[in-house]
Amino acid sequence: MKIIARMRTDFDEKFGIPRQGALAPETMGSIVFEPEFRDINALKGLDGYSHIWIIWCFSDNKNESRSSTVRPPRLGGNERVGVWATRSPYRPNPIGLTCVKIEKIEMTSEGPVINVSGIDMLNGTPIYDIKPYLPHADCMPQAIGGFAGQYTEYRLEVVCDDELLNRLPKDRRASLIRVLSMDPRPGYQNDDREYGLKYAGFNVKFQVINNQVVVNDIYNC
Repeated sequence: MKIIARMRTDFDEKFGIPRQGALAPETMGSIVFEPEFRDINALKGLDGYSHIWIIWCFSDNKNESRSSTVRPPRLGGNERVGVWATRSPYRPNPIGLTCVKIEKIEMTSEGPVINVSGIDMLNGTPIYDIKPYLPHADCMPQAIGGFAGQYTEYRLEVVCDDELLNRLPKDRRASLIRVLSMDPRPGYQNDDREYGLKYAGFNVKFQVINNQVVVNDIYNC
C-alpha cells in the first residue's frame, strides 16, 4: 500500500497518546499529503462532512510478536484476551483505524492540509487512506462494547498549578489535562513513581497519588 499522507501531532513519543482519539477531542493534528497526492481535486466534496475515518500504520511498533492474545491496559495489563477483541497495536498487520473531526481544510505551501481533532497518533504517522464518516451507516447506537465498554467514563482528577499550566500555549492546555486525566501510565504499573510525558514541545513531569494526577513540572524539551 502507498503512504498518501502523514499525521502531524503534538506527540513525539508513544507514551501519553490517548488510547482512543474520540475520548480526547481536544487533541489536534494535521494531515499533510505526500507530494504525489497533493491534488486539491481529491478533496472535492470533503468539506460537506464533519468527520472522517483514517486508516494508518503503527509505524513505531517494533514488536514482531504474533501472539493470539494481548494484555489490554484497562484490564490492568495482566489479564489476556484475544487480539481480535482489542484495538491493541500489537497485531499481525500494524493497521490503525481512527475517526476524527474535520476542523479546517486549507491550502498551504505543502498543498492541501486537513486539520483534525480527536487524534491518537504519533507525530509522523503514515496514513494509507481517508474515508468520510457516514452517520446513517457507521453509527450503531445498539452496539455492545464488550469489556471496553466498562471503562468509557474512566478519568482521574488532574492537579496542576496555574503557573505550570500557563507555560503551555493556551490552545494546548485543555488537551494536556485531558491526556493526563486518562492515566497514560502502563496498565501494569500502579504506583506513585514520577513519569515524564513529552507533549507539544514540553516535558511534563507527573505522579499519580490517591487517584489524582499531580503535575510536578512543565518545561521546554
